[in-house]
Amino acid sequence: MSHFPRCDKLRKILKKSGADAFLVTDFTNITWLTGFTGDSSFLLVFPEGQMLLSDCRFTLQIAEECPGLEFVLRDSQTPMMEVIKREFAKIVSPRTPESGKLAVEADSLTLAEAEKLREKVTENLVPFSGTVLELRQIKDKDEIAMIRAAGKIAKNAFLAMRATLAPHKSEKQIAAELDYTMRLLGAEKASFPTIVAVDAHAAQCHAVPSETTLAGAQMLLVDWGADFRGYKSDLTRVLAFGEITKEFRKIYKIVLDAQLKAIDAIRPGVACEEIDAVARNYIKKSGYGDCFGHGLGHGLGLHVHESPRFGPKCATILQPGMVLTVEPGIYIENWGGIRIEDDILVTRRGCEVLTDVPKNLEDMLLCW
Repeated sequence: MSHFPRCDKLRKILKKSGADAFLVTDFTNITWLTGFTGDSSFLLVFPEGQMLLSDCRFTLQIAEECPGLEFVLRDSQTPMMEVIKREFAKIVSPRTPESGKLAVEADSLTLAEAEKLREKVTENLVPFSGTVLELRQIKDKDEIAMIRAAGKIAKNAFLAMRATLAPHKSEKQIAAELDYTMRLLGAEKASFPTIVAVDAHAAQCHAVPSETTLAGAQMLLVDWGADFRGYKSDLTRVLAFGEITKEFRKIYKIVLDAQLKAIDAIRPGVACEEIDAVARNYIKKSGYGDCFGHGLGHGLGLHVHESPRFGPKCATILQPGMVLTVEPGIYIENWGGIRIEDDILVTRRGCEVLTDVPKNLEDMLLCW
């Protein structure tokens, strides 16, 4: 997979800005633009090309991950700022580096780094905010394939975990086994710290797994995802044990219906806030508006949370290639919580659900 077309997109933005070069300092953005997964490195994008600025620890890794990418390696005696100054001087030649304009990532560059750049390279810094992240919103076919693969790994690991559930197992043990199984199936790691919550603990959106066991449990919320080659999946399901109460059945149906209605509304040209409103208004009309306090979903890719997002005040217009989660939930203190989450790809004509873990209530019932 060639990453150079991604740099070309950034070059077009650079040209419009009037800056001589763009210094990419966010490691995730560098990975997206080049394929390089190391750290302690910067990427310099300029009209004629791109240059990775790194050090000798990554010589073999760069050659393996980034064939064809130009790079400069500094030794232990040479500060990174000296390398940036030298390479930037080549770009603006025959002018002096001090007269050049350097675009920087305002969201990741530290104040100390900015001061050093002004002192060592040029005072003419052009702050860009979210520029690469905005480009990352639209996934290409390779990215979609990896997110799809991450979802498949997560599904198979969940089904394997579900088959081995027993009353003596704790939230911690279940989370550990799920993470281990995902890695056995090809994941690099879990997308995020896996959430496993029994009964009232599930009322916490980001519950931390405890020693509480499944003995006597009525519900089990599992929020998990697999990281496959850097790309994430993110799902949530709620399992039910024994005889289902009327309250559980009612709330589960409301959450599932809210999710299905929101997914059905996803298509290009619609604002993210409109999709959020579909699910939020349905839950509100059902009498549980105060029990749904978070956004409906978030973008998914190299980060488990990235732009865009489904929220009450997100005006971003959906475009083909965007991948977001849809995860309505209802949380009631001292009772529990129900959240149902899937990963959705915006297509030219509508959308595609990338994750296919069963979620009908009948599929969520378990008996010991």
